[in-house]
Amino acid sequence: MISSQAMNRRVFIGGLAFASQVVGANDRVTLALIGGRNQGRGDALRAIDAGATFKTFCDLDQGILNKTGADLNAKQNRMPGFEQDYRRVLEDKDIDAVVIATPDHWHAIQMMDACAAGKDVYCEKPLSQTIHEGHAMRAAARKHNRVVQVGTQRRSGEHFKSAVEYVASGKLGKVPLIKAWINQVRPTIGMPADSAPPAGIDYDRWLGPAPLRAFNQNRFHYNWRFFWDYGNSELGNQGIHVLDVAVWAIQLMHGYENYQCLPKRISSTGGIYWLDDAKEVPDTEVVSYDYGHTLLNFELRSFAVDHLMPGKAKAPTTDFYTAFYGTEGTLLLGNAGWEVHLKDGTVEPQVKAGAMLHEANFLECIKTRAKPHSDIEIGRLSTTLCHLGNISYKLGRDVRLDTRTETFPDDPQANALLNKQYRKGYALPQV
Repeated sequence: MISSQAMNRRVFIGGLAFASQVVGANDRVTLALIGGRNQGRGDALRAIDAGATFKTFCDLDQGILNKTGADLNAKQNRMPGFEQDYRRVLEDKDIDAVVIATPDHWHAIQMMDACAAGKDVYCEKPLSQTIHEGHAMRAAARKHNRVVQVGTQRRSGEHFKSAVEYVASGKLGKVPLIKAWINQVRPTIGMPADSAPPAGIDYDRWLGPAPLRAFNQNRFHYNWRFFWDYGNSELGNQGIHVLDVAVWAIQLMHGYENYQCLPKRISSTGGIYWLDDAKEVPDTEVVSYDYGHTLLNFELRSFAVDHLMPGKAKAPTTDFYTAFYGTEGTLLLGNAGWEVHLKDGTVEPQVKAGAMLHEANFLECIKTRAKPHSDIEIGRLSTTLCHLGNISYKLGRDVRLDTRTETFPDDPQANALLNKQYRKGYALPQV
């Protein structure tokens, strides 16, 4: 449990009036990494390539501190300082911004504390664990005038940008149907028994706002994402990438306000049909998002990849695709590029993939104070689609959304899932 002294330090951080740090166009941005085992490590290395320096690396696992710390040292020729309490990181006025790549259940608290401490934030996807958290995180970013980049990296990919612009141009005609899918092979995580936490791990602090449970290796490194206490199912883990591209096109065609780019009716069906192991989240799922003018379908397959997609030299470990079906043609978009099949049978030349400089865009916006490609509201809306699919799945039925209020009219069961319970001592910060 978090101590009263530690809680007082958080209140102290949240109550200070920080002056915005001004980073010159030629200055090197000083960052801290909070959570660095997997995606955070990659974010940090790409940020260094883009010109940043990491002063501090914060993680609860000393082994991860040592391993990723050595990688950062090799990349920037400087070993970052190590820390196990993210709040101490936020007290350091030399740090311009933080990269948050902790498990999903920690994102909201850490991001909001960082904004209150005057730090800009790169927050890994999915942004939040509930729709209410997303609202609170947006409010914190706006109140403290912070640059917040959400880690939906396709927003910084040139071929993704050109694809959605093609869709919005009208060349496909009217687009009544969009499909997005993730195909991969997930190995079993088994059913190991509960055990003692690894030596040197403050497991209580790792749990943070999540319910108090006995330690299990499946609920720790990486596999935490397969449990509702900490993650957002495969919709939030992988699906958000392809859903975000679909939302991007919808925004270009219909508008960026929530009532324009959120669906009115959501239906999720699926289950655990692949492996009989400890996972709680579905491994096979179809989610339909009805916008009234467009139907967006998401499909998850955790037991096989596609083998017959056009232009594929060999089957990858994961397929990420978004397809736009118009009255004049179809645009198929993947990691390798995109191509258009017109209704007369012709195929337009494939547009190849380029770099996705998401971290570089974040660093530039720290200096210019412009909104980044995946600003807090952009990432929040895409994350909301994941939450809507999860709410429908948990209830086992359709739900209908008031897209202006982002609530479910006359549906107390669905509205109860807009928020979550926080363990005592880990309440969501006030804005």
